[in-house]
Amino acid sequence: MSEQTKNKSGYNLVEGSIRKSLIRMTAPMIVGMLMLFTFSLVDTLFISILGTESLTAISFTFPVTFMVISMAIGLGIGASAVVGSYLGRSDFAKAKQASTVICYISLILATIIVAFCWYFMDEIFRLMGASEQLMGPIREYMVVWFPGSILIVCIFTGNSLLRANGNTKTPSILMAVAGLVNAVLDPLFIFGLGPFPALGIQGAALATLIAWIIGFVYLLHLLAFKLELISRVMPSRSVMASSGREMLRIGIPAAGANMMTPLAAGIMTAIAAGFGDTAVAAFGVGARLEPIATLLILAMSSSLPPLISQNYGAGRMDRVEEAYRLSTRFILGWQLLVYIALAAGASIIAGVFSDDADVVSTIRLFVWILPLSYGFQGIIILTNSSLNAMHRPLSALYLSFTRFFLFYVPLAFVGSLLFGLPGFFAGAFLGNLVMAVISWRTFNSALHGEQQILEKAA
Repeated sequence: MSEQTKNKSGYNLVEGSIRKSLIRMTAPMIVGMLMLFTFSLVDTLFISILGTESLTAISFTFPVTFMVISMAIGLGIGASAVVGSYLGRSDFAKAKQASTVICYISLILATIIVAFCWYFMDEIFRLMGASEQLMGPIREYMVVWFPGSILIVCIFTGNSLLRANGNTKTPSILMAVAGLVNAVLDPLFIFGLGPFPALGIQGAALATLIAWIIGFVYLLHLLAFKLELISRVMPSRSVMASSGREMLRIGIPAAGANMMTPLAAGIMTAIAAGFGDTAVAAFGVGARLEPIATLLILAMSSSLPPLISQNYGAGRMDRVEEAYRLSTRFILGWQLLVYIALAAGASIIAGVFSDDADVVSTIRLFVWILPLSYGFQGIIILTNSSLNAMHRPLSALYLSFTRFFLFYVPLAFVGSLLFGLPGFFAGAFLGNLVMAVISWRTFNSALHGEQQILEKAA
């Protein structure tokens, strides 16, 4: 089999250099991920001009919006693992059937989750500690953002299907265009420039909605007509049952694992709320800086699973091991360099987002402590992605639960009680460190188990 696959969209990932494949797939993902998380960062920058109250309100929305996005990422992981394993066995017909079913399932699940969040919107944000004064702007933002989030889930699933085929360039272009549209529309809708009305915080949500609509229409045309990766007719019941069962077996635990991140963020926001609105505003800024600071981790967490799933499907566990070790070692060194840059520019970064002295001080404290653990966080994220690609979603779910609810959140809470805000951030740092060690050992154990299975089969 040549480097080029037999389908229209991607590459064979069970041959050639692992290092070159990782670079070729990760490089476009960096652009795509940058634009994806620029959505919330650009929103935050423009909304911060409206004042501390608006900045605090948008900070409360982040855990909820990130929960929907995390569900989308989890379903995408399931899609990538199932389709990638079929491609690794050169079964292109089943890969197309599975891709079609996965799109329907994602749409249905997204609608259910979003309807639930919409119905309990007030209760969710009050539980997080939002005051009645903040509920107004929070509602203004979420009533527009929630309907559009269904499109977000569908877009993430479609992009995962492309990546499963080895195509990371197209998803990156799509995200870059959507991010550009959002950045252009944000000031027009927020501040009412030209003929547009001044919608304030709701304008940011509307700009995002329009960007997602454009991305969804383009991606649907690409998958169904140009590349023909999904069927334009409804699959049979037997195909729906077989492909859907396998996708959900991986996708549901993966979505659950990913949704623990914003759930933990919601709890962390509630803890920060105990220190006042300025602490919530600062923590919200830090939460939006984190995806940019961990950009390469997030890019590799999307490019590594297709590489692992195709080689897992082909029985090449030696290449699975090589891909994992190259990724994790590189991330540790890279994130150390990122931390040095962030720490040196902490005061400048804080000044960009606020002129409130208390908010600036807290943002600076966040940047000096928590990003030092991002390399360890990278090991955790890449391990989870690798385990899902090896069809071990429950192991990844276990790691996510252990990280957030046995170490990350509890240690941050205890630290906040003992040492205030510095202890809050330091406890979260320690949680990431402990879980990185546990994650590394868990992957090695899973890899050893798969190698034993292959040896017995031979």
